[in-house]
This record gives sequence, structure tokens and C-alpha cells, in this order.
Amino acid sequence: MLTNLSTEQLIGLNRDAFQHTIAVMAWETTAALAMVATALYFLPRYMKSGFATVPQFLGERYDEHTRVIATCLFLASYVLAILPVVLLFGATALESLFDVSENLGLSTGAAITVMVWSIGTLGSLYAIFGGLKAVAISDTVNGAGFLVAGLLGPVLALIYVGDGSMMAGLTEVYTEEHEKFDITGDEPGSFLPFGVLFTGMIVNQVFFWCTNQSIVQRALGAKSLAEGQKGVLIAASLKLVGPLIIVLPGVIAFYMFKDTMRPEDYLQAYPTLVKTVLPPALLGFFAAVMVGAVLSTFNSVLNSSATLFSQGIHYTLINRNATGRQLVFSGRVVSIVLALAAMIAAPVLNTTGSLYVYLQKINATFFGPMLAVILLGFLTKRVPPLAAKVGLVCGPIMYFILVFFFEENVHFLHLLAIVFLVVAAVMLVIGRLWPQDADFVQKETDDVDVTPWTYAVPAGATICVATIVCYLLLAQ
Repeated sequence: MLTNLSTEQLIGLNRDAFQHTIAVMAWETTAALAMVATALYFLPRYMKSGFATVPQFLGERYDEHTRVIATCLFLASYVLAILPVVLLFGATALESLFDVSENLGLSTGAAITVMVWSIGTLGSLYAIFGGLKAVAISDTVNGAGFLVAGLLGPVLALIYVGDGSMMAGLTEVYTEEHEKFDITGDEPGSFLPFGVLFTGMIVNQVFFWCTNQSIVQRALGAKSLAEGQKGVLIAASLKLVGPLIIVLPGVIAFYMFKDTMRPEDYLQAYPTLVKTVLPPALLGFFAAVMVGAVLSTFNSVLNSSATLFSQGIHYTLINRNATGRQLVFSGRVVSIVLALAAMIAAPVLNTTGSLYVYLQKINATFFGPMLAVILLGFLTKRVPPLAAKVGLVCGPIMYFILVFFFEENVHFLHLLAIVFLVVAAVMLVIGRLWPQDADFVQKETDDVDVTPWTYAVPAGATICVATIVCYLLLAQ
């Protein structure tokens, strides 16, 4: 959960809730459903086969060239989207809360650049020299702080609005901004229309939470399947609490600042709210949580990048006889390169629109084709490596073409679903015309205890029901 949650959600989704409605919480609530799928379907298959990375599965299911292409796509999505956006949001939040530029005597742009490089350097050192165990420990500590501070923001804001009463504040905001609480997002020109939940949102969430290396690697590190399932399902249940932290404050900020905040300043909605309601004594704690949230995502993605490169490219293409020390060294080198690229790119990103949507649009380039390749790898036995290569190479190109011609009239998540379906269909046709010679048989290993958690299915079902109830209660 903390590999995912960071300032891009805390600042970005609250900004989108300020400008639109709580429909943007779909990015969080529907994630819970995908995480249930991870716990009950994907994780048992990964752990039975002893996979360390998702591209490793593609290498065994198809061939090594497919593994290399998939690894490159993962790394590209990290450096083009996740890493720079995370750094920029973190630096922007600290600038808004503490007037760093004024205190250091710098321009706003220069101050953000300084903070981007400071946070990026710290996160890089932690990920490169600490490894997955250090990242897991830091995520746990940062996670506790993030949840406490994140919930503290809306609670104090509602008390502020309600003149000392949180319930009075909630009633006031809900009454005055009732239209903001429509979870369906069906207002004219909707930012996130309800229909996308049944098309591209499914593709996005299943890929990100079930097959994305930076997320799945956390569960693959579990000592047993049962422990992995517990962790994933606990995180899924916390996802249903997430909107209280990363959406509700945006609506409260709209109630408080709608008449004074200009459109170009919407990204400051959450920091301005916190600065208004948080006691000065807690600002230091909140700053630590902000930095921790950035680091938890940044160093987790860097750690996954190191694993992907060392296993998927260095070992596969460069040195088949590489020792463990050599693989670790190669992973550290690529982590440094990606970190530097992200720190260079972050300060020059355009912040006039929704950076969170920018992040999702870039990710969508890779998500549809890769999910089609991975799912057909699981569900079919004769689809050949050629089909996977065609999907991974042509799918992103197709997405770019569709976005270029149809983005103004068709939501990008609908386009994502179209790309997924077309790639899957083309792969099935290729598999029909030129099937591989023999059925694929997935290998199994006894290195890890794959006995499932006794309550995994009931817990997953409960989370699914709670998600549906959430939509039923907030639909208008």
C-alpha cells in the first residue's frame, strides 16, 4: 500500500477532488477489488512457481526476448512517470507547507529543484544500499505515520469548519457541497465517468495491483503464501479507508477556499488546508510524514528497478554466469541512472493540469498490452512467443495513435480497454494460426510454503461487498 500511496495521491487526488467530485476515489476503492484478485488468484500462481519477477514468468512462458522487452517497458514506465511525479509532488508539498523558497532566499522553482534532489538522493541511498528488507521496514514505519497524519488532516479540518465539532463540520460540508459527494462522477463533462469503471479502470487496476513488479514484489517477498495473502488483504481493506485521506480533504478545501483559490493554484489545495488547520507543533511531524511518503514510493520503485534489470537484462543479455555480487552491483548502477533521470525530469514537468492523470495516461501506454500478454500467458497453453512480442511492441504504438486522434471525444481509460482487447484478440489469432509446438506446463517449486490462508476467501468476499456498499451509499 505504501509503495503506491505517496504525495502524488495526497496532493494530486485531493486536487482533483477539489476541482471535480469524490468520483476520483475510484482509483482507490476499485484497487481493493484487484488486490483481492492478487491474493486469491495471482499470488498462489507466482509463489508456486518460485518467481522473483513478473518478467521472469514471461521468460518461462514465452521466451527470453519477451522477458527483456517486458523488463524494458517496466523500467520505461518507472522513469517516465512514477519516479519524477513522486519527487515533484513531494517537493511541492514541502514548499507549500514551509515556504522553503522564502526561508532559503530562493525562487520557488529553485527551491523545488533543491528539494527534488535532496529527497531523491536520500531515497536513492536507502534503496541502493538497503535492499528490499530495508525498504519493507521503512514502508512499515512511514505507513503508520502516513495513516495517522493523513487522518489527522480531515479530522482537524472538520473540527475547524464545525467550530469544535467534527460531526457538525462534516454535516456543514456535506450539506453545502452535496454535489461533490456523488461517487458516480456523472456530472456533465465528467472527469472520471462511471462507465470507465467497467472498461479501462479494470485493466488499469488488475495490471497495477496484480502484475506490476513494484507492487507484486512486496508480496513475493513473503515467507509463505498465507503470510502474503494476509498482507495483501490487509492492504486491500486499508484502501477503503484511503479516500478519507486522499479525497475528502479536497472537498473540505473546496468548501473553505473555493472563492479565493485560482485554477492555477488547485495543486495547493491540500497543503493550504493542512497549513490552515494544523497546529504549529505538529508541522514538523507532518513534514516527516510527507518526506517518508515520498521515500516509501521512490525507494520501492528503485529497488524493483534494480531487481528487474539485474535479473531480466544483465543476467539474460550480458552475463549468464554472473555471480550474486555482480547482479547486485548491476542493479545498483541502473538504480543510480534511473534516480538521476527522475531528479532531472521532475522540476520541468508541467503542473498546470492534473499530474495524477498525466501519471495514469503514461502508465496506460504500457498497462493494456502487458496485461494482455501476462493474462494469456496464464490462461492459454499454445499462444507463441511471437504473439507476445507483437503485443508488447505494437500495443503501446496503438495506444498513442488512439490518444492522438480520439482523446478529446473518448476517455483515455476507454482507449486503454480497447488496446487491451485488440492486443488480446491479435495474440489469440496468432496463437490459432501459428501455435507453439507443445503445451506450456508451468513449473512448480517447493521452496516456499504455498498453503493458503484459511480465511483468505471469506476476507476477500467481505472486502468486495464493502466496496460495492460504498458505491451504493454514495451514489446520487
